[in-house]
Amino acid sequence: MRLSKVLAAAVAAAVAIGTLAVFGGTAHADVPRPWEMGFQASATPVMDRIEDFHNLLLVLITAISVFVLALLIIVMVRFNAKSNPTPSRTTHNTFIEVAWTVVPIMILLVIAIPSFKLLYFEDKAVNPDMTLKVTGHQWYWSYQYPDKGNFQYDSIIVQDSDLKPGEPRLLTVDNAAVVPVNATVRVLLAGDDVIHSWSVPSFGVKTDVVPGRLNETWFKAERIGTYYGQCDQLCGQGHGFMPIAVKVVSQADFDAWVASAQKQYGAADQPSATSVAQAR
Repeated sequence: MRLSKVLAAAVAAAVAIGTLAVFGGTAHADVPRPWEMGFQASATPVMDRIEDFHNLLLVLITAISVFVLALLIIVMVRFNAKSNPTPSRTTHNTFIEVAWTVVPIMILLVIAIPSFKLLYFEDKAVNPDMTLKVTGHQWYWSYQYPDKGNFQYDSIIVQDSDLKPGEPRLLTVDNAAVVPVNATVRVLLAGDDVIHSWSVPSFGVKTDVVPGRLNETWFKAERIGTYYGQCDQLCGQGHGFMPIAVKVVSQADFDAWVASAQKQYGAADQPSATSVAQAR
């Protein structure tokens, strides 16, 4: 695995240099950038493992592609009609037949083992510190904190005319989800009308929100900041206008925000302060 990481780092460095040379690219950030290649900067253990798995696959597919290309070149050079006017009539080779069966099986095992480990790791939170319930609507999100007073609020896109300097277009919302840094957050996802998908690239999270079903995922943000995502499931004409914003703050700031939010939003069984009309 150490060799694969070294090779992956070399390939990634070459890609980054090429990107900077061709496009004058920018460093990874928590929002997508023009001409950006690769993932957004990782902020969670899940995304770290996704990147490691991606790097392993990058090494494997690069090695396979180079090997196949070499075989094609050898065949074209050595076995064309001019170089080899009298072709071989060989119809059977035990070694080659065993090799082209065993080698792909070994490659698939190398891929399958870390793949299943990653799937189990990102499935459910172990001993979560808090729970965040996410509900998808046409076309906005609602966030509920069951173990922090059970308050909830709506998160709606900020229109272009209301954006402040530095706020990203189509990603800024009026009320972001707020979580503490280095806390294991269990995320429960439900749908109010149609299928949505709650996706935050820097967290390595992308889980469907299905009406009548409660799905679960988790994340542990290790860096303070604001992280953006979008609905990744076609859900209607407003699909492109229900962004996700998660603000990661210190524990002290989170506790202060919870105290303020409990007074502002009240319990979840009370009417939401934001009307559906505002979402439209």
